[in-house]
Amino acid sequence: MFTREEMERAFGNYQERAAKAAASNDWRAWADQFTEDATYIEHHFGEFSGRDAIFGWISETMRTPPNDEMTSFPIDWYVIDEQKGWVVCSVLNRMRDIGDGKVHEAANWTLLKYAGNDQWSYEEDLYNPSEFGTMITGWLKAKQAGG
Repeated sequence: MFTREEMERAFGNYQERAAKAAASNDWRAWADQFTEDATYIEHHFGEFSGRDAIFGWISETMRTPPNDEMTSFPIDWYVIDEQKGWVVCSVLNRMRDIGDGKVHEAANWTLLKYAGNDQWSYEEDLYNPSEFGTMITGWLKAKQAGG
């Protein structure tokens, strides 16, 4: 078992690494927060085993349009279960601001399993691809219209 304080700190670091990675498009530090044998399940892209596989997938995915236009991943809400070492949260995948006065984003629910020492052994992302498609289509139309 882990303390809530340790898990809060690790989850804060997780969020900071995601923000830095989105800003720089360098996902190494973000991937390095996973254990060497971590499992990452992304229901659209598949299952990835190990830190290096996670890094390879996230780097390629976030370089590819329109994912390369997702510039922030704020947390809408989260729950910490110290007994299990889990964090469940809603991550908002937010598109680059195009100046149309709207925030274009879609949510996914994420399950993180904490392994201690500021590392995660598991992540699984759940979302409705249709909602993401609608959001991205709306963002593209607004961008083509000039924001």
